[in-house]
Amino acid sequence: MKSTTTGWIVTSLGAVVSGVGATMRRSRLGTGILGFGLAHVVLGVLDMLRPTASK
Repeated sequence: MKSTTTGWIVTSLGAVVSGVGATMRRSRLGTGILGFGLAHVVLGVLDMLRPTASK
C-alpha cells in the first residue's frame, strides 16, 4: 500500500470520527471523540507529507 493511501485512509477516518464527535459535542464524551478524530486528521496529513524512504 502506498504511503499516501495510508494517509488518506487515516485522514478520512478522522473526518468521520470528528463528525460523530461534533454531533455529540454537548457531552464530555463527544468532545473527546471530536478531539480524537481531529488528531487523526492531523496525523494523516502529516503522514502524507512525510518523505518516503528509498531502498
